[in-house]
Amino acid sequence: MNIDNLIVIGDRVLIQPGIASKKTKGGLLLPAGYQEKEEIQSGYILKCGPGYPLPGDDSETWNPGEKEPRYLPLQVKPGDMAIFMLKNAVEVKYNGEKYFIVPQNGILMVEREEF
Repeated sequence: MNIDNLIVIGDRVLIQPGIASKKTKGGLLLPAGYQEKEEIQSGYILKCGPGYPLPGDDSETWNPGEKEPRYLPLQVKPGDMAIFMLKNAVEVKYNGEKYFIVPQNGILMVEREEF
């Protein structure tokens, strides 16, 4: 599984699905029917896009010019356990593994281990 070649665009994140137990490491108890409904999914964030593009001095922010594009960074980070709406996700297969690409606004909450 080599995802180093993948580049996530904009406000999207790459999530590896699945939680083995109904309780997360941090103690978050997931309801019994959360996955059976197939409306809500969980998984770990592997990669994040650069964020939301900020307008520049010119009106054509997509035009490569002298200036480097500026972004408002995302709130989520790689390593976060995310609970997200399945209807907002796009399922992809890469090297035989299943992943989801989800915009940040499709994520309901995250669990982050702070050190």
